[in-house]
Amino acid sequence: MPRRVIGIDLGSRRIGVAVTDGLGLTAQPHATIARHGGQRDLDAIGAVVREFDAERVVLGLPLSPEGEVGRAARAAQVFAERLRAALAVPVELIDESFSTVEAEEVLLAADVSRARRKEVIDRLAAAVILQRWLNRGPEQDREQDREQEDDPR
Repeated sequence: MPRRVIGIDLGSRRIGVAVTDGLGLTAQPHATIARHGGQRDLDAIGAVVREFDAERVVLGLPLSPEGEVGRAARAAQVFAERLRAALAVPVELIDESFSTVEAEEVLLAADVSRARRKEVIDRLAAAVILQRWLNRGPEQDREQDREQEDDPR
């Protein structure tokens, strides 16, 4: 049985968390973690990784609409480096463009109340991010791994 993958939507006040199903085919919203900053955020994600015996973490990278790295994306890259140092599993970044918008559209289509939408939007956005990663397929994973190996950073 494949090990699970954790998806993260990193916000300034909350962290949305999603996890793959037992077969590794679909992303399921899991939890919303309040941001406290520093080690507490890393510990909270580490606890989810241990809970599901996850093999990897996929973190959303908020690129600009033009695909450029701005302030929020740089913050996500720094957070990814801190996660890599804190966890014993690989941490990947994937473009999260419009994931929150997509999650909001799903909730509106389901006629979810405004209060409930606010409560679940972050974990649903994390599921959108994780599902995008799953949909990429293994060939793109191998290609990205090669690119990261070639990156001199």
